[in-house]
Amino acid sequence: MSFGSEHYLCSSSSYRKVFGDGSRLSARLSGAGGPGSFRSQSLSRCNVASSGACSGASSLGLGLAYRRLPASEGLDLSQAAARTNEYKIIRTNEKEQLQGLNDRFAVFIEKVHQLETQNRALEAELSALRQRHAEPSLRARCEEESRGREGAERALKAQQRDVDGATLARLDLEKKVESLLDELAFVRQVHDEEVAELLATLQASSQAAAEVDVAVAKPDLTSALREIRAQYESLAAKNLQSAEEWYKSKFANLNEQAARSTEAIRASREEIHEYRRQLQARTIEIEGLRGANESLERQILELEERHSAEVAGYQDSIGQLENDLRNTKSEMARHLREYQDLLNVKMALDIEIAAYRKLLEGEETRFSTSGLSISGLNPLPNPSYLLSSRVLSSTSSKVSSAGLSLKKEEEEEEASKVASKKTSQIGETFEEILEETVISTKKTEKSNIEESTISSQKI
Repeated sequence: MSFGSEHYLCSSSSYRKVFGDGSRLSARLSGAGGPGSFRSQSLSRCNVASSGACSGASSLGLGLAYRRLPASEGLDLSQAAARTNEYKIIRTNEKEQLQGLNDRFAVFIEKVHQLETQNRALEAELSALRQRHAEPSLRARCEEESRGREGAERALKAQQRDVDGATLARLDLEKKVESLLDELAFVRQVHDEEVAELLATLQASSQAAAEVDVAVAKPDLTSALREIRAQYESLAAKNLQSAEEWYKSKFANLNEQAARSTEAIRASREEIHEYRRQLQARTIEIEGLRGANESLERQILELEERHSAEVAGYQDSIGQLENDLRNTKSEMARHLREYQDLLNVKMALDIEIAAYRKLLEGEETRFSTSGLSISGLNPLPNPSYLLSSRVLSSTSSKVSSAGLSLKKEEEEEEASKVASKKTSQIGETFEEILEETVISTKKTEKSNIEESTISSQKI
């Protein structure tokens, strides 16, 4: 309120320079010496409310005093009119200052609207960035590819186990083939030995029969030997045939088993070859996926750095906007204080103008009553009466012009009051807009910080 008090003191001093104090005005209007002292006492005793009553009681003294009124007092009223014009100029300057302040206020409001639009644009950009980050990210794709790679590795391990099982089965079949071949060779050897033994026994029996024939006077045993030989030969043929049939059946079975084993081995070899080819393809694919994974990780790091830089930039811009809002709010508060000080000065000036107006109205009534009393006491015109009537008429005309100017000033004051009320209402709405903007900015900043922390935790 220091600015308002200084301005009020300066304003009141300027008005005192223009109109003077109440005592000086009463002394100036009353004159000096004799009956003038009575008029000054009556004016000093009368306040603003009772000026009309005091004028009626002292009309005779005023009439006598205005007979002796010098010509210099009429010039004071002209000087007062000139000072009233100066006051009008001061008032116009004050109006221009108020207009300039209103223009600055409009500029500040436009700046606030511009900041709000900028804030909305930043919020839209931030929402677009959030939507873009909400889409499937490169990290998710990389995780999906890693899961596919793990599945392929598991399938490869299962196929490797199948290959190992097929290899073991092939080895078992080879061992069985070798054992069967050994058994076949052993059976052939046994068969050959049996055939040799049978032939040896036949030869021995034939020799023994020949010796018996020779010893027993050579009886006719050839037919018996022939029958025995035929029996042994048929038995040997049967044994040989059965052995050959068993050997053939066994050999056929072994050939079938060997063919089946060979087919299984060939299928196993083809499967092994296919598995090797798939393993090479999977290895190449894994290498490619590793390279893609590394590139995706690099892109993720770049995106994280870019995102952090953008978040830092947005936070800096938000802080700058908050600083601008705080500065604008403080400046608006300062302007509102200046408006309040100006309103206080206006109220003081209105009170002072009302007091001066009442004093001037009292003086007009006194002048009118004094003119009537002078005309009643002096029916014959004389030079002093003519001079006093001229002074009185000029004074009344000047006072009436001053009253009209004061009325105009009162109308201007009322218009300025209405404008000040409007500006105060605009200031209040602007304060509300500023508060809402600050609250919304703080909310958006909090939400941005929370989302950045959540995204960093997820990463």
